[in-house]
Amino acid sequence: MTNLYQQLETPAPPDLPAPGQVYDERLTSQTHRGLLVYFRKLTNILGTVLGPRGGKYLNVPYGSFQDSTDQTAANTTTAYAITFDTTDYSNGITLSNSSHLNVSQGGIYNVQFSIQFKNTTNATQDAEVWFRKNGTDIAKSNSKFGLPPRKSSGDPSHIIAALNYFVDLADSDYLQIMWRPSDVGVSIEQYPADTSPTRPAVPSIIATVSFVSNLSA
Repeated sequence: MTNLYQQLETPAPPDLPAPGQVYDERLTSQTHRGLLVYFRKLTNILGTVLGPRGGKYLNVPYGSFQDSTDQTAANTTTAYAITFDTTDYSNGITLSNSSHLNVSQGGIYNVQFSIQFKNTTNATQDAEVWFRKNGTDIAKSNSKFGLPPRKSSGDPSHIIAALNYFVDLADSDYLQIMWRPSDVGVSIEQYPADTSPTRPAVPSIIATVSFVSNLSA
């Protein structure tokens, strides 16, 4: 059985009569019919989930977040948390403190990001991006992205830094995306919608968090 949201409804256990001390054909028949209906419902649910396109009935945690502001670094010796100002989708994963991506259910999660970097210097620069869990850096989660020198004084260079990463999180854990540049001339930049042709704005950050699997025992 399904509801308006195309999610399967768990059938209620049958209300079976209490057995008597002696055999009662009517009572046995009533019990048999109740169990038969119940197991048919369970069989239908399993067949629906395991059949073609059965995944549309599953409800798993996910979240999608972005930012519409520029983000800069005051120096190259500080780790900066990437912040978000917009929640696009949220189901069991929420944003708090601008940078905390919180999960309500433990499991293995796939985290993906797309960061719009800008370099205004005349030299090649690097930007490093890594993950923190509950305020602690995750070992071996760093990536280094190279940015070419600017094209001219008014025309900086741009790259998109993108990555996906699996991380195990427990109930109520939170994740942060951290960054630092090799020069303060490197920043994270947003761009407004434009015309000729009409095209959408460029968020400075896009990040998605998707549930992959429960934690192994």
